[in-house]
Amino acid sequence: MSTVGNSTNIFWQESPIGKLERQKLLNQKGCVVWITGLSGSGKSTLACSLSKELYTKGKLSYILDGDNLRHGLNKDLGFKAEDRTENIRRVGEVAHLFADAGLICIASLISPYRKDRDACRAMLPDSNFIEVYMNMPLALCEERDPKGLYKLARAGKIKGFTGIDDPYEPPLNCEIEINQKDGVCPIPSAMAGEVVTYLEDKGYLQD
Repeated sequence: MSTVGNSTNIFWQESPIGKLERQKLLNQKGCVVWITGLSGSGKSTLACSLSKELYTKGKLSYILDGDNLRHGLNKDLGFKAEDRTENIRRVGEVAHLFADAGLICIASLISPYRKDRDACRAMLPDSNFIEVYMNMPLALCEERDPKGLYKLARAGKIKGFTGIDDPYEPPLNCEIEINQKDGVCPIPSAMAGEVVTYLEDKGYLQD
């Protein structure tokens, strides 16, 4: 019996089927691929391309998209610092469950604060948190502006927008960093291929 947060008198219920059995059934290792970066850096593009590539290899993945989650699980949260922290904490907990189920969970969120991403990393045992940093220049992201948010932020119509009037703290020790090459952004399949190669090398795509 234990107390966790505001919950008291709770017990952890063990399952007769564990993570190892689920991974054996799926022929893959559960993990979290956490894609972080500025709005417009290509996070969702990479997430979708990676999911498709894994599907073609017969591997089961699921995308947790930041905007999509704010339509349901996190619809009660705004964009103040404390709400951003709670947003990431919730996604981290869900991603942990997906990884424990044996899936390759692809989390695609700006997740601007380093301490929040590190807290999610700490949820997963055995180094199963793979941080992918979409390191694209602000000028490029603002030029793309696929959702028109930078324009609104520059006009003062959105407050606390990451990269404009709210900070983005880049990872210090990410597993994968995606950059421009000679001023050119990699195509989606190339970005996905880099992540897949990492997963293969680390034994997550077991055969």
